[in-house]
Amino acid sequence: METNFAHHQSAHCENGVASNLLKHNGLNISEPMVFGIGSGLFFVYLPFLKVNYAPAISYRPMPGSIFNKLAKRLGLKIKRQKFSSEANAIKALDENLKNNIPSGLQVGVYNLTYFPDEYRFHFNAHNLVVYGKTETDYLISDPVMENVTTLTHAELNKVRFAKGAFAPRGQMYYPIQVPANVDLKGAIIKGIKNTCRDMLAPMPIIGVRGIRYVAKLIKKWPVKEGTKKANHYLAQIVRMQEEIGTGGGGFRFIYAAFLQEAAVILENDELQKLSLEMTTIGDLWRDFAVEASRVYKNRSTKVDVYNTLSDDLLVIADREEVFFKKLKKAIS
Repeated sequence: METNFAHHQSAHCENGVASNLLKHNGLNISEPMVFGIGSGLFFVYLPFLKVNYAPAISYRPMPGSIFNKLAKRLGLKIKRQKFSSEANAIKALDENLKNNIPSGLQVGVYNLTYFPDEYRFHFNAHNLVVYGKTETDYLISDPVMENVTTLTHAELNKVRFAKGAFAPRGQMYYPIQVPANVDLKGAIIKGIKNTCRDMLAPMPIIGVRGIRYVAKLIKKWPVKEGTKKANHYLAQIVRMQEEIGTGGGGFRFIYAAFLQEAAVILENDELQKLSLEMTTIGDLWRDFAVEASRVYKNRSTKVDVYNTLSDDLLVIADREEVFFKKLKKAIS
């Protein structure tokens, strides 16, 4: 069983799966447009939830929400299923493949055998597409990979039922209705408004205020937690930012590309200017990640480096607050 499915590499798994599945179903939509309409840009700090023995930080909303919001705003219908039985999960996927329906899956990263070892850790919100099956393997289109790949039947079953936080429980999803015409303009505006609302939220752990909160904690961690734990927490920030789904810096670049596309569709030159500004902010996030990584790898020669990192992150928070206020005004 094999579907004639076109694989396109992307920067982020959920965006890529959504874009590739929709292209297959006749709606040519780019990864940045998926991300922007689906309000994928986000920030939240969750000190009460530990991931890899450090406070959880996310640069994106809950798994599945990008595609769900995109679908709602474009009038698409997406079918999602979770399974308590591994046998039922296999049966449902095989039935889809028999009917030439490529299917998106949420899976755990740790046992993805085609990933390099350094990228295989316990993270259960990765997304890929299964588009076919042989006697021994499933045919995999993982959008963060350059080319299509495979997993054995046992390997796919293992990642579909990975244990731990955000356990996928065999989750499978795919479009069941894609309109011939969609209201891109209306969907873009709704997506931008949602992102501005999230990033300017008056809550201390969300959006710009959440970034500021973490910036201030960086100064306290070495004294309160000790250098070893402070460095582990810094490593967590960078891992969530640069390795898990592209995170902070990478998401800013995707959002900048979205604003470029949106500027043309909405005939709004201000969005083009803001696209350039967001690219600059993405560069600042990358610079922060590089300096933080030097610290936790014990390669930094800077004096008072935790205060410097804190100040750098506060600058980013200030820049993003100004940015999102301008963006909100640009589409009002």
